[in-house]
Amino acid sequence: METREATPSTTVVYSKPNCPSCVKAKALLTSKKIPYTESVIGKDIQVETLMKEFEVNGLPMPRTAPQIILHGKYVGGYEQLVQHMDDHGMNHEH
Repeated sequence: METREATPSTTVVYSKPNCPSCVKAKALLTSKKIPYTESVIGKDIQVETLMKEFEVNGLPMPRTAPQIILHGKYVGGYEQLVQHMDDHGMNHEH
């Protein structure tokens, strides 16, 4: 599989099976009506390919799951996603 570069329309959740934070992150994106692609580490994407994708995009090496790319920008894990949404007014109903 070739590595991909993130674009502004890219939202990806790199997840693992039986990962509570992965489930919470996907539920949060769904609740905000943000379309995303899920890549399950070890199934949809191998660890080596994930590392190369992060390297190609100049991102820190992933150590935990989930790893989230939101609108083409690396956010981090679930806690960072919540913080990012707070910081950008995305967690408040209008």
